[in-house]
Amino acid sequence: MTAPAFRTQPALHTDFCGVPMASPIVLLSGCVGFGEEYTRVEGFSNADVGAVVLKGTTAEERLGNPPHRVYETPMGMLNAIGLQNPGVDRVVDEILPGLDFSETRFFANVSGSTILEYERVTARFDDSPIDAIEINISCPNVKEGGVQFGNDPDMSARVVEACRAQTSKPIITKLSPNQTDIAENARRCIEAGTDGFAVINTLMGMAVDVRTRRPVIGNRQGGLSGPAIKPIALLKVHQVYEVAKDHGVPIIGQGGICTAEDALEFIIAGASAVGIGTALFYDPLVCRKINAGIADYLTHHGFGSASELVGTLEAS
Repeated sequence: MTAPAFRTQPALHTDFCGVPMASPIVLLSGCVGFGEEYTRVEGFSNADVGAVVLKGTTAEERLGNPPHRVYETPMGMLNAIGLQNPGVDRVVDEILPGLDFSETRFFANVSGSTILEYERVTARFDDSPIDAIEINISCPNVKEGGVQFGNDPDMSARVVEACRAQTSKPIITKLSPNQTDIAENARRCIEAGTDGFAVINTLMGMAVDVRTRRPVIGNRQGGLSGPAIKPIALLKVHQVYEVAKDHGVPIIGQGGICTAEDALEFIIAGASAVGIGTALFYDPLVCRKINAGIADYLTHHGFGSASELVGTLEAS
């Protein structure tokens, strides 16, 4: 694997599941299309982030959910896109060749409604230049598969085990917050062969139009993201870290990160990398600011790298 030409400060360079990254920042699936959307914004560069997670991909083309698909909420947003994508063959054959792997790392996001579909999509990405594969077993806005896999530890482990058999690339399992015991689910996924975790996916939420007395989102429910979910995400990251740390399984912490201080909280709680999503919608250049803030903190607190800060949460 050839490392990209890093342009961030050396203290920000990290390794996630054996993948060298220029920054602990990861752009989250569903927020940046297939890696090209924000490159149209003046001043934005994928070279400012460690990795980009591509849009959720299924075996066949999906048109997604009916409108409305996105709705702003206090301190966050609901989305129910419904995994709209052109299908894995077009992604591998037509989209991946256009990505600049010298700028950053690219992770696929595998979704499905059956275990066989997860296997098929994972196998297709295994034969591609993608750097790692994120398994989305926790999508809250599709009616089949999705969150049902992520909320059942047995099913989660079965999906991970099936995907593990299809690829030698690093597998990152995206865990749902909408379950009883996320730590137990993480333990089962580690046993099944996951290399890393993304914690958390969005929470299930709903909005109602009081004039029509109908759901605002066409799918009735959607995934809630943004600053409103940050305290929940922080707790879930730390709970998973307590299980994963002894196995050397790293975590991408995500959920409401908008500032360098937010990112630092997640790293201290146990995340080796941090995911940025909703914040991009109102500040496309936020990643550069977060990088600078993390680097400044490391310098002033005597840390040689962001990796040294991971899991340093002190007991109360």
